[in-house]
Amino acid sequence: MRPTIAIIGAGFGGLCMAIQLEKAGIRSYTIFEKGDNVGGTWRDNTYPGAGCDIPSHLYSFSFEKYSSWTRRFPEQPEILGYLEKCADKYGVRPRLRLNTAVVAATFEESLGKWRVRTAARDELFDVVVSAVGQLNRPQLPDIPGMSTFNGTAFHSARWDHSFDLTGKRVAVIGSGSSAAQLIPKVAEVADHLDVFQRTPNWVIPKADAVFGAGARAAFRHVPFLQRAYREWIYRYVESTLYPALAGGWSSGPLCKRALDHLHDQVPDPLLRAKLTPDYPIGCKRVVADSKFYPALTRPKVDVVTDRITRIVPGGVETAAGLREADAIVYATGFQTSDFLASIQVTGRGGRHLAEEWKDGAEAYLGIAVPHFPNLFLLYGPNTNLGHSSIVFMIECQVRYIMGCLPQLAARGPMEVRPETMATWRRNLEAAMGRMVWQAGCTSWYKNAAGRVTNNWPGTTTAYRRITRAPRPDAFQFSH
Repeated sequence: MRPTIAIIGAGFGGLCMAIQLEKAGIRSYTIFEKGDNVGGTWRDNTYPGAGCDIPSHLYSFSFEKYSSWTRRFPEQPEILGYLEKCADKYGVRPRLRLNTAVVAATFEESLGKWRVRTAARDELFDVVVSAVGQLNRPQLPDIPGMSTFNGTAFHSARWDHSFDLTGKRVAVIGSGSSAAQLIPKVAEVADHLDVFQRTPNWVIPKADAVFGAGARAAFRHVPFLQRAYREWIYRYVESTLYPALAGGWSSGPLCKRALDHLHDQVPDPLLRAKLTPDYPIGCKRVVADSKFYPALTRPKVDVVTDRITRIVPGGVETAAGLREADAIVYATGFQTSDFLASIQVTGRGGRHLAEEWKDGAEAYLGIAVPHFPNLFLLYGPNTNLGHSSIVFMIECQVRYIMGCLPQLAARGPMEVRPETMATWRRNLEAAMGRMVWQAGCTSWYKNAAGRVTNNWPGTTTAYRRITRAPRPDAFQFSH
């Protein structure tokens, strides 16, 4: 009997899961998507300059090697277009429900099924796969007076395209990856731009390039070339960038590269001092961008490091005084550590996932949680990367879940054993102790208590190995 499967989310994770089900001939699934299109974070983030800092030929599915990328580092419209093409090519749209948010999922023990609730109705499924991701709920800062601002204010992930920033006084609060991408575009048109920076980021140059018609034709007609290029990128980031995060040999050269980049692009020593981090490289997400620093050196751009005290009707007030603004852009990231917070998930014995995760989200392999049978997570706790493509990790997780389906079909609902989870937790904590993320900086990798709940502390090759196939002894079954 084919299991019925609810997939929550239609970004990279949800589409990958649906496509693999289609390829296996399993069409008893439904994708619930709260938005009006596929794409996830690449549908939501439409701010000027939005793009990816992972090369396009690696930031794509291994089974759908797209030869028509126009740039080495893809921009948002092209990534969204790629995902739309995948949804069309593999025929998943008929099982896609757009504008349908899941509000609750409850495991009905007497039935051995999940009751999935939307605003419209309840439905029963054998399996629930959460593909909601980590970068989907905007994080707004807690600044007094935000509601009093007389101008236009919005989060970078909810960009107000109806408001023209041309000739305006603009305040951008935040200086992370999204800010680094949008600031150069805003600086080109704004009359004045204030960039409010709490902590400077390590920034390395982004070696972007345009793939001309000849290069795209070569990738299309010589499949080996594309495979080799993708493999080269993968091996490079795995062997060069990952060691920097683990305190290895490449941290020194990477730090030098970032400092040289800062020195080359920011001649003013006072501004350069503001932009120089005082924590180890890699502790926060490293920004890859070659246009960010030049934008900050423009005459009408100020980097403000004074503490923000409140938002007032006319702008942003700091300890040093008022900075007038017509518009405020909150480039303040996402609520990354509150996994599945928007959905009330209830498992066996009436256990609430939010309560189970009150001290920090965790899951075996980032995929399964004790007491929650037949619930699987994509891009779950401790599966984010600081050096490579999350699409690689998602494919590992989908392959693992596909391996679970025959087992649960034969043996009934499966849930990871508590002792398996305990062993996983100990091993994860030991590995995490070697990583630079523990160095004391504040980052979105950590929850409020300072625990790293988002990142994977090993190589991607190690993750692929341990998720190659499910171990039946790691789970308990109802039959």
